[in-house]
Formats: sequence, structure tokens, C-alpha cells
Amino acid sequence: MSDAVLAFLRAQGIAPELAVFLISFLPVLELRGGLVAAAVMRIPIIKAFAVCFAGNILPVPFILCLIKKIFGVMKSRGVCRGLVTRLERAAERKGKSIREKQLIGLFFFVGLPLPGTGAWTGSLIAALLDIPARRAFPVIAAGVAMAGLIMITLTYFAPGLFGF
Repeated sequence: MSDAVLAFLRAQGIAPELAVFLISFLPVLELRGGLVAAAVMRIPIIKAFAVCFAGNILPVPFILCLIKKIFGVMKSRGVCRGLVTRLERAAERKGKSIREKQLIGLFFFVGLPLPGTGAWTGSLIAALLDIPARRAFPVIAAGVAMAGLIMITLTYFAPGLFGF
């Protein structure tokens, strides 16, 4: 999916660093997709990490502080009520391990680059579990950094080890 987004952004004449930032900002792709795109475009590691981290962390405070209010307004007006309910249920299911372990669970949920995890979902879960934003944000940021280090290893270093 990041390849399709990258191709679209390249076709628009968008600078590689901005393309990587935008990919990292998107839910689902996040920093993981951004670092893959950065490696493909041969953006230096430090710059790639900084741009991807910034793109991925930017929406977190807004999700933490506003998502419950946004969901409430959407439900009260009947706008996308089904979508909001599905998102809340998915967050509830994924949030069971976080509820038990709180911040350490949130850190590993965000930090392990697996499908369905990441800063967007972690922020949604933290907000729905009423974890205060001042406590959740640094943990999510640390998780994004850990995911970035894992993805850098996989995208920049591992291919050379296996001759790709």
C-alpha cells in the first residue's frame, strides 16, 4: 500500500521528504510505511527517522484530546454512527491487554510494528480507556521511536545482510 501512495505522491511532484512525512501521517501506514518508502527513495537514515517520527506523532495529541468529543458529536447527529461504533469496539478488543498493563502495555502495543498496532490505534485506545494525555503521549512517542528503530533495522540494515 505504501508503494501505491508513494507512486501517487511522486507523480504529483512532491519532494521525497514530504512524501515520507505524509505517508507516516496516514493511519495504517504510519511510520512503518514511511520508513519503507524512505529506504526505497534512499533518504539517509537519520533524516528518514526524524521525518517519519514527526509525521507519525503529529496526530497523537489531537486524537488523545479530541477523539471522544468527535465521536460523541458524530453519534449524537447520526453521522457515521456505525463507523464510530465499529472503531470503538475494535479499540476495546485491542485495548484489553493495555487495560491490564496500562502504560507498559500501551508502549509495546505502539512499539511493536505489527498489523493493527501503532500510534493512531494506540492513541484511540488510550483516549477510550481514559488514560490522561499527559501520561499517554510520552509513552506513545517512545513506542513510535521503538517501532522506528525496529523498522530501520528491517529496511536499512537487514536487506544488506541477506543480499537484497
